[in-house]
Amino acid sequence: MMSHLSLLVVLSFFVSQCHGGCSEVDSMTEAVAGEGFLLGCISCKRREEVSARATVDWHFKPPGEEEFRHIFHYDHPSADILHEDFSNRLEWHGTQDSDIQTGAIYIHNVTFNDTGTYLCEIHRTILLSQYDEHVTVEKEVELSVVAVATREMTAVVAEIMMYVLIVVLQLWLIVTLVYCYKKISEEHEAREARKALKAQAELLESKDNCDGVQIE
Repeated sequence: MMSHLSLLVVLSFFVSQCHGGCSEVDSMTEAVAGEGFLLGCISCKRREEVSARATVDWHFKPPGEEEFRHIFHYDHPSADILHEDFSNRLEWHGTQDSDIQTGAIYIHNVTFNDTGTYLCEIHRTILLSQYDEHVTVEKEVELSVVAVATREMTAVVAEIMMYVLIVVLQLWLIVTLVYCYKKISEEHEAREARKALKAQAELLESKDNCDGVQIE
């Protein structure tokens, strides 16, 4: 789990540069039976400054079936569980206002029957000055339920990226400290050299004055 969180943090750092704080990160796809699981669904607006409102629908299709079942609907602030198989097990974990960009839901007490395809639909109305634009975004999540958590390739990559990032940051810090120390040392040496030259010049000037008095 920590590896997945590390991956999300790293990806968010880069992607947020393009989306002004909203990062479209794919949902995890492996749940453990008996535990909870977050089904991710993120759809960023193209322009953050434009107001919008949205509703979210989740559908579920078990393996071997052709049709999706409508299991959840969210229209702020109302959340409705629509299928008995998920009764009292779904909880809204998305955006807490009507301008929804994150449509995530949390499944409590995951069972092996929760394995299958989940479809997230975000129905967004963009409130423009002249007219309203309606957009529907769909995202699918293929969820597998296992008895014991396994290390996925994404987890391994995330862990590697985390350690690489730590090493890079440490090297950057060391280089910065060395550079600062060297610069301060050079400035100190230059300041001492200027003081020495000034003292030498004053000494020579004092000596010249003394020689002048002796001559007179």
